[in-house]
Amino acid sequence: MTPMIVESGSGAVIRDVDGREYIDYCMSWGSQILGHAHPAVVSAVIEQMKKGSSFGIATEIEEQLAAKIVELIPSIQKIRFVSSGTEATMTALRLARGFTGRTKIVKFTGHYHGHSDSLLVQAGSGASSLAASKGVNPSVIQDTLCIAFNDFQALEELFRFSSFRSEIAAVILEPITGNMGVVPPDPLFLEKLRKETARNGSLLIFDEVITGFRIGLQGAQGLYGIDPDLTCLGKIIGGGFPAAAIGGPSHILDHLSPLGEVYQAGTLSGNPVAMTAGLTTLSILEEPDFFQKLKRKTDQLTIPIGKSLANKNACLQQAGSMFSIFFGLKKVRSKEDLSVLDFSQFSLFFRYLFEKGIYIPPHPHEAWFLSAAHTEEQIKYTQECIKSFLAFMQ
Repeated sequence: MTPMIVESGSGAVIRDVDGREYIDYCMSWGSQILGHAHPAVVSAVIEQMKKGSSFGIATEIEEQLAAKIVELIPSIQKIRFVSSGTEATMTALRLARGFTGRTKIVKFTGHYHGHSDSLLVQAGSGASSLAASKGVNPSVIQDTLCIAFNDFQALEELFRFSSFRSEIAAVILEPITGNMGVVPPDPLFLEKLRKETARNGSLLIFDEVITGFRIGLQGAQGLYGIDPDLTCLGKIIGGGFPAAAIGGPSHILDHLSPLGEVYQAGTLSGNPVAMTAGLTTLSILEEPDFFQKLKRKTDQLTIPIGKSLANKNACLQQAGSMFSIFFGLKKVRSKEDLSVLDFSQFSLFFRYLFEKGIYIPPHPHEAWFLSAAHTEEQIKYTQECIKSFLAFMQ
């Protein structure tokens, strides 16, 4: 299958170099919540470009976006901008270690936090860790520990009985996963995780690079009523441009340089073009009922599909305007459940939709995203195509 090369996009549609159009449910991996080339974002960015694209010095627009995020997310008092989600999570871990004076990090199997070496780990419970990529030195990941998501027993054993619990600087997770498909948390699991980390003196880091301003104005932490110690943001806060951030209470963020001794720097961090796009996007997301309307639009697509899957060996899992379809199983709570995932069925599904002019993420471990630009006509057509495929599925 020849890879698609995109030439342009507008609204919910992308066009390849051969002129073929596709309804897009990838939406730049969730960052284009308003749709491609939204007129307000384009106009604001053009005006900023006329003033200059990069200075390597703080700008007023950077402060305005920071103030807006602090206003919207209660757990954040201060924020540091970077250029990618990988930078955000990498900096969050360094900050957690610098703040606590501890060495070990806990993550969950199947949760993706960018491609920095210490987080490229896939492993079972406990201290047994294997790198998920060649080129990662074992010494770099020896202090990264993995347990299964939504596993109460593993969490209990980690914080109550493990010999290294006093060495845990932080636990990092996607509060709603988007990189092993959409897997919501058991709300009680998040509550227990918050209690155990606080009791142990470990920081809780929410990686909301995907869910931040996708699930709502307060992200997943607002949905579940959990205040993490640090939050990593990305994607939507750049309005389609490269931008990310680490946020949290002042007494933790003040440990970052130049006030503190935890080093972080980046020439393009807080880039004014990205900040302009992000601030323009957030101003639109604040409009009354934006997220309710987007959720209703998503439900128009997902509810009928979910009913069509009822008698199939498959399921649909959803959180707000993001969802995934899993073939080969009826429910996913952790990566361990995905051992029976039917990749061949997904491959047929992807190719079928692609030929119908519908582009979905090309791997079953990725989330689908709707945008405010998707139309009822596009949603109805997509629904009909999916139902047609499922009708012939065993």
